Amino acid sequence: MIPSYADTRLQEEKLESAFEISGKLKLDKIGEKLMHSVLENDKETIDKGKIIKEALNQGIGAFNPDIMFEQLVKSYKIAENLYGQKILRAISGYDASYIDRNIKIPEFQRELKDKLREGVQKLKNDKIIDKEGNINEAGIELATIALYIEELDNISPKGDFGERVHKRSSVYGEKGEAKLFRKGNRYKDISVRQTLKTAIRRSHQNIITEDIRVHERESRGKTYLVYAVDASGSMRGSKIDAAKKAGVALAYKAIDNKDNVGLIVFNTDIKSKIYPTNDFGLLLKEIAKIRAAQETNIVDMIKQSIGMFPNEHITKHLILLSDALPTIGKNPEEETLKEAANAKAAGITISIIGIDLDGHGKNLAKKIVEISQGRLYIAKNIENIDKIILEDYYSVV
Repeated sequence: MIPSYADTRLQEEKLESAFEISGKLKLDKIGEKLMHSVLENDKETIDKGKIIKEALNQGIGAFNPDIMFEQLVKSYKIAENLYGQKILRAISGYDASYIDRNIKIPEFQRELKDKLREGVQKLKNDKIIDKEGNINEAGIELATIALYIEELDNISPKGDFGERVHKRSSVYGEKGEAKLFRKGNRYKDISVRQTLKTAIRRSHQNIITEDIRVHERESRGKTYLVYAVDASGSMRGSKIDAAKKAGVALAYKAIDNKDNVGLIVFNTDIKSKIYPTNDFGLLLKEIAKIRAAQETNIVDMIKQSIGMFPNEHITKHLILLSDALPTIGKNPEEETLKEAANAKAAGITISIIGIDLDGHGKNLAKKIVEISQGRLYIAKNIENIDKIILEDYYSVV
């Protein structure tokens, strides 16, 4: 008996759902707590994570209520610049503008001091900061959860940008015509519609192995990327937050496409470095931990990033995000161009996403991308940085 249209559609939906789940990007290395929070949309956990995420974005590694209070009383504007409005509201329970209006009133000062102590104590009770007020590993995990959830829904579809395709068969490329399923084919490449059509045509009530059809993929070639994040003091706040979200988008899309992504975080020196990998959880957690402070040293970053790529004939691409070009060294501009040339000699292209670059910065950025045959993007709206990053990624794969 041939299945009815309703039965066929129900089978198709179940099959699509099963294949979708089996093909999801694995996040198990981040931890069960992250997976649970993502799947259950645990609001309380996510809200705690947002506090820690915002603190890291502001360059804050520890919470001390007495120091916060002293700074607010001494100069509200300086304290706001240091902590940010979101942190002040989260810890004190008061809107930042309300604190500003009332900070000189003695009665309010006493009340604010108590509120700040209560707010910090709650973070200690939640065990996301230690007894001394330092952000601990649990706090980093919650910040990772918040970052992941905030960015995941904003990641643009791949089709927005397109990609170059080689016609050689490969599991990493675009879907081609449907072929017979063979051992070793990926579940996510199964053509649900073609599989069901074959089963119906053969009058099978249940799908058997011989009915399953898969998409043959066309090769894009292997790509290794390194995402370089400027974590200098001028990147604090919304800039570093946008840079982190862009890093999540890049890692998610590239790894899902079977490419490898590395990370290098720098200011006066290299703060963290992950060689190109397909471990999304590792990258996500390291991105969440980024804190902005000090000056910019692009020379050392480019020099060290060259050694992060394998010595193979593959696509090698460095994506640099910064709001200022080199400020360290005897002749930082000349040294930067020299390292860009070294990168190109090693087969590495460099693209730059500039945030609020001045005239001098733009001119230097143009020289770097000319030497390395990359692209220059000037981000006028930091909310679009993730889309720019993905556009650049799809231009090289």
